Amino acid sequence: MNVPKNEFKRVVIIGGGFGGLNLAKSLRNKDFQVVMLDKNNYHTFQPLLYQVATSGLEPDSIAYPIRKIFKNQQRFHFRMASVEKVNTADKVIETNIGQLDYDYLVIATGTTTNFFGMKGVEKYAMTMKTVSEALDLRSLILQNFEKALLANEEEQESYMNFPIVGGGPTGVELAGALAELKNHVLPADYPDLNIKRMKIQVIEMQDELLKSMSDNASKKALSYLKELGVDVMLNKSVASFDGDKLTFKSGEELESKTLIWAAGVRGNVINGFPETSIDRGMYVVDRTSKVKGFENIYAVGDIAYMTTPLFESGLPQVAPVANQQGTFLAKNLVRVRNNEKPLEFEYNDQGSMATIGRNRAVVDMGKIKFQGTLAWFVWMFIHLISLVGFRNRVITFFNWSYNYFSFDRGARLIIRKFQRN
Repeated sequence: MNVPKNEFKRVVIIGGGFGGLNLAKSLRNKDFQVVMLDKNNYHTFQPLLYQVATSGLEPDSIAYPIRKIFKNQQRFHFRMASVEKVNTADKVIETNIGQLDYDYLVIATGTTTNFFGMKGVEKYAMTMKTVSEALDLRSLILQNFEKALLANEEEQESYMNFPIVGGGPTGVELAGALAELKNHVLPADYPDLNIKRMKIQVIEMQDELLKSMSDNASKKALSYLKELGVDVMLNKSVASFDGDKLTFKSGEELESKTLIWAAGVRGNVINGFPETSIDRGMYVVDRTSKVKGFENIYAVGDIAYMTTPLFESGLPQVAPVANQQGTFLAKNLVRVRNNEKPLEFEYNDQGSMATIGRNRAVVDMGKIKFQGTLAWFVWMFIHLISLVGFRNRVITFFNWSYNYFSFDRGARLIIRKFQRN
């Protein structure tokens, strides 16, 4: 891999997500050479992928070119590559475009979908971890309605059934967005179909939604979904899915052509590390983000398993943790280079939130908890300012404003037809 050498220590960052991005930004003018590797040439704002999947936004509203983010940063280099293995003994990274040596390695590869060993679910279910997957889901949803127009009544039901497995923020927000499509958009698009037959189910194996949030938020989210006509199925576990039928462990069955899987994640672990460095599918790191067993390898974000006195079971896998760890690690790398003792990370939990459609959201900010329209505006504001790039903020704000006042979605396009493998 061709990356110019210089006299500065080289920091290689694998992954252009929230953690890797904030680390690289924070190393600006810090006398390091920074090399970022990612299989895509853009950063994705993952919290809004569900809006791409439900025709609320186009993908270029939530994606931003990595090279453009760092176009004025000296000693920064980006290479689009897939990392295959890390040779920790020789401090060399093996990729599909060649090898690269490092002085400090930071792994920020995030997570991928966890199917918990269910092969049928893995083969046939729709996921939503990347822009491509969100576009595939959007295409499939719209294709289903096109097919429903030509189907008999029995087949129509399976095309218009949308079970979502997972009652966390992703599942809840996706269900709310689909319900708004059903209530405000699809009846006009498909006057020949009885859209009231469309069913949306949220399937959660635990006894409440939004388990990581407060009881107030969980109960209010449940109430909002029911108001929108979503069928919430708690204490339900999936046994299998064959592309046409969802089977629960209780033996019950649900006819559906589309299973949306938002139930769990696992780390994108890279080959080359001993089992002692990995726990629960993540890299075990100390409070300085250093990977167990190594002096010059670090991990941040969802891929890092870090425990603190306040989070004895590990920090939550959310964007604010990755942002803060990336910024903090930059300070520690400077200290390590200067032969100073690194500091210990402490997560500043600023709260959590989820939206369940127009004027419906839940927000937990410490002891302050509120729901409804105010929470919805707070959710929109936080997500707008968190987007990368002024253009993306303007386009997203315009789209949200248009959707709000017109009760419409402007991105109902089947750009590329989705076909199951």
